Amino acid sequence: MTVTASPSLHQQLDEHYPLTPQQIEQFQSQGFIKLKEVLSPEVLQHYGEEITRQVVQRNTNTKAMHERSTYQKAFLQITNLWTQSDIVKEFVFSRRLARIAAELMNVRGVRMYHDQALYKEPSGGFTPWHADQYYWPVDTDNTVTVWIPLQQISQEMGPLAFSATSHRYAVGRNIEISDDSEQKISKALLDKGLPLIDAPFDLGEISYHAGWTFHRAGPNTSTAPRKVMTVIYVADGCRVAQPKNKHQEGDLKAWFPGQKVGDLVDSPLNPVLYRA
Repeated sequence: MTVTASPSLHQQLDEHYPLTPQQIEQFQSQGFIKLKEVLSPEVLQHYGEEITRQVVQRNTNTKAMHERSTYQKAFLQITNLWTQSDIVKEFVFSRRLARIAAELMNVRGVRMYHDQALYKEPSGGFTPWHADQYYWPVDTDNTVTVWIPLQQISQEMGPLAFSATSHRYAVGRNIEISDDSEQKISKALLDKGLPLIDAPFDLGEISYHAGWTFHRAGPNTSTAPRKVMTVIYVADGCRVAQPKNKHQEGDLKAWFPGQKVGDLVDSPLNPVLYRA
């Protein structure tokens, strides 16, 4: 039997988290930001239990670790859980989280692109360097992903790491996530001397990164799974762009059902999550 959230937990997901002008400037200049104490331990425990239940129930990646590709070793990936669980929907539709995204991007409103649970199993491999927006057929760079650890994440678990200011450079933007991206993008970022920010996450600490910010994660060498939920936001008012690769063609069909190039992004799978 599923237990619904108490009003106090649900209310926390809607309360305003005040950002400073310095934090907004930091995000826009660095391409990412880590924010502490955004979600309480009680919120993470309650909604995390349901997210984990959904991941276990819906996961189809059951190969032994040594039989998987680099991408398959990186994490278990389950998308759009909000359409499968009302409890997950409460979490993903958090006005608190969506408003932070809008304020960081300096837009009046944001829509859902999709959510995804990313669970890195014990002995799970590294996540190669990549930029998310390589996969997205949208006509704006005003996009952001919130990365929400459902527990404290030690260095051994493989926290998300960022290449600071990399969203400003058009390097590696035509490379899908792979062993190839790990090698080529790593070299390109190294050649430019961009800082690598790789540090643990405290309980309740979350991060936001821009669509073109390059990021990766180390392997999970701990004995516990690294449990993370993410939500991708796009600026309200953006339009569907002509797909530039096969992955964008797939995303157009999957996340913008019934829409075509030039349409406003407003399918039933792309609700407004915050509007000022």
